[in-house]
Amino acid sequence: MSQAPKRVILKISGESFSAPNALGIDSGQLTHIATEVAAACRLGVQVAVVCGGGNIIRGATLAGDGTIDQSTADYMGMLGTVINGVALKEALERQGIEARCMSAINITAVAEPFIRLRALRHLERGRVVVLVAGTGNPFFTTDTCASLRGIEIGADRLLKATKVDGIYTADPKTDPDATRYDHLTFAEAIEKQLGVMDMTALTMCREHDLPVQVFDFQVPGNIAKVVGGETIGTLVDNRS
Repeated sequence: MSQAPKRVILKISGESFSAPNALGIDSGQLTHIATEVAAACRLGVQVAVVCGGGNIIRGATLAGDGTIDQSTADYMGMLGTVINGVALKEALERQGIEARCMSAINITAVAEPFIRLRALRHLERGRVVVLVAGTGNPFFTTDTCASLRGIEIGADRLLKATKVDGIYTADPKTDPDATRYDHLTFAEAIEKQLGVMDMTALTMCREHDLPVQVFDFQVPGNIAKVVGGETIGTLVDNRS
């Protein structure tokens, strides 16, 4: 049992919003995400959520054949995260949880602009802050957004919600001998290039001492367990 965090930033991939091998938003998956986040909030933990957008559009794929400029494709990807974030906000409010959607790009018809002090005020009032449009800049991933915003809002931990139960020595889907780490230092994760997050995001977390916990959020109750201080998945921090 580790120390329970008081404020967390949760990174959810766009693929988590869709059914397996599908695009778009699946109502069952959306309800699952909202239910899990709501359960964590009811424990009194302040929660900010960073949404990916890969279920809507992947900027890197669009730019791959040179038809669309990388910058333009990345902005299109940011708009995909907005779609997911607005959906999550609505789903959370249906669970009885107050939420605010805050965007890094100007899209005031559907989301507030991200202003750090306003985001902190929402968190202090018990609202979930759903962060969309990444950092607002092309060439940066939503992992980097999660690190940046986590540092800005003074989060105690960055929760990386995935479809596997932690970080492994190799891909457990293809290597039967792969073993899971319970704990890694940032230095080890970077040196071994284990694909925890992109290197920019991981380096930011290391420099600002923001622990990262990687866990399987598909298991009901796991987010609440993490914010309750239970040791599940893999924890990455500066402790040797």
